[in-house]
Amino acid sequence: MKTKNLTQVRQCPKCGQREKQMNAGFNRSGTQRCVCRDCKYKYTLNGKTREISEEVKQQAIKTYYSGVSARGVGKIFGMGKENVLRWIKKTEQPVDKWDNKH
Repeated sequence: MKTKNLTQVRQCPKCGQREKQMNAGFNRSGTQRCVCRDCKYKYTLNGKTREISEEVKQQAIKTYYSGVSARGVGKIFGMGKENVLRWIKKTEQPVDKWDNKH
């Protein structure tokens, strides 16, 4: 017979109440959502983070600079083009267009 271990006690992050917590379905990633009956605050028990490694970021930037569009890079690596553009913006070195060479 299998038993469930509840590792996390349901506690409302807003009011701190431990009783009167009930299930409120699942979010898009499949994580359990809860709602506090006292303050009606909805929260996620164990939220998932989608952290992307530096290696993948560097590969995406190299792919972009090789001539693939940001949207194409996003499709290749399974992420949004906004992520790719944000990383490129952070890594770009500012170029001084008005050098004293004129």
